[in-house]
Amino acid sequence: MSSLPESCRLNVELKARVHDLQLARAVARQLTTRPLEKLGQRDTYFHCPTGRFKLREMDPQPGQLIWYQRASEQQARSSHYMLVDVADPHRMRNLLTVMLGIRAVVEKKREVYFYHNVRIHLDQVQSLGTFLEFEAVLEHPGQIPEGHKQLAFLRDQFSIVQEDLLEGSYGEMVEQAGE
Repeated sequence: MSSLPESCRLNVELKARVHDLQLARAVARQLTTRPLEKLGQRDTYFHCPTGRFKLREMDPQPGQLIWYQRASEQQARSSHYMLVDVADPHRMRNLLTVMLGIRAVVEKKREVYFYHNVRIHLDQVQSLGTFLEFEAVLEHPGQIPEGHKQLAFLRDQFSIVQEDLLEGSYGEMVEQAGE
């Protein structure tokens, strides 16, 4: 990985297909340590020379520019990312479309549960299906082993099997489906 700015944040994440959303919700509710958040999100992925770059729109909240870099692997993996709030996401999307070009657009309904420092996302992604994603938010690289332990624990709690693990982003999945 190229050298990253000090302002980069760090997490360990895992993404998998969900076959029974009601069961996944029940498991998440048992583990949650903070109130549930429900969000509608549109992620517009743009062409980018390194990593992945998207604009996230979330009514009624402001948008966010999100850049991240992580390996595409079918397992828990570290991710470096940067977030910038955007007051006018519509105008920003138009500007970035002209500057960079759109790779893919992902529309989803997201339920966010919290297990300590881990965000558990239950995502219903338009045209792709239902997924879950774990994101262990870390403060420094020394916490990576603990993040992997947390994700292994959650993978066990949700009974995630190897065949259901995903390696790419939703944007890449939409792109591969030719939508």
